[in-house]
Amino acid sequence: MAAVFLVTLYEYSPLFYIAVVFVCFLVTSGLVLGWFGWDVPVILRNSEEIESSVRVSKKQMRQVKNPFGLEIPHPAAVSITRGITLTPDCLEDCILTCYWGCSVQKLHEALQKHVYCFRIKTPQALEAALYSEYIYRQQYFIKKTDKEEKYCQLPEDAQIAGFGPVPRSCYPLVALLTLADEEDREIYDIISMVSVIHIPDESYRLSCRILYQYLLLAQGQFHDLKQLFMSASNSVPPSSNASGESSTDKSLLEKVGLAEVESELHEENSKDCVVCQNGTVNWVLLPCRHTCLCDGCVKYFQQCPMCRQFVQESFPLCSKKEQDQDEPEHIFQDAPHGADF
Repeated sequence: MAAVFLVTLYEYSPLFYIAVVFVCFLVTSGLVLGWFGWDVPVILRNSEEIESSVRVSKKQMRQVKNPFGLEIPHPAAVSITRGITLTPDCLEDCILTCYWGCSVQKLHEALQKHVYCFRIKTPQALEAALYSEYIYRQQYFIKKTDKEEKYCQLPEDAQIAGFGPVPRSCYPLVALLTLADEEDREIYDIISMVSVIHIPDESYRLSCRILYQYLLLAQGQFHDLKQLFMSASNSVPPSSNASGESSTDKSLLEKVGLAEVESELHEENSKDCVVCQNGTVNWVLLPCRHTCLCDGCVKYFQQCPMCRQFVQESFPLCSKKEQDQDEPEHIFQDAPHGADF
């Protein structure tokens, strides 16, 4: 019908036909280029030059001080037979309790009990929630000034060489850090930290590492402590042996869905914004957890410039007032002990 109408119009008046086509061309061009300000797809406009019209919600953050810190100083030397060395770093006197062969199901049930039943603020509370479903238990008293390494090992009479193939019914090691003083539990919002640690054995040779860390709050919530993906200024190229081990570990991680822990940690060689290369990185994008934008560039992006995933929420590492007070290089790479987040 449209073709018949145009042919009839051309036969009636060629000049009028040309005028109608020209007007249609102008209207179409205006819609494509966004001249009229209507909500239509803009395909020829540079998104980096104009502030995004769709606002990404900014997550409201509350400052919480984490009194717990736990590291594995020598992961390459760890095994089921040789044991493991842990370095706690706490702001107050704490109790470190290690549970070997802890049931996976009972541990996650215990975390739910912290939310709905009772608060896990002592080792006895966790053991009651676990129904003592673990193989062996070790405990240490940690002074806040104590930075010494603590050695944990299964007893020789346990005769355990491994915990079976993946998926496993028990975690090799679960480390619980709790505040030793009752008064300190009233001061801090975070009252305990649960760390799930993988230890290599004959059936699963993934190198030793902390798989999960859960922060348990006095109000009855618990949060999974996640690492932020941001650039590091002191990244060192791995050697050939290290790269071989890393590729092996990555394939093993992919089997259990943990490959993202190791990915994209050394993508850039500076802590500057990946867009303008001038401002200091300050914004964390969720859910991808890339920390790659400064205060000036974050408002222009609906997608992460690193992985192109749509940004659902974002939050700053520090406020503008804190940035003015701190040195530019003081940037959090994750949420370490003693940090505000």
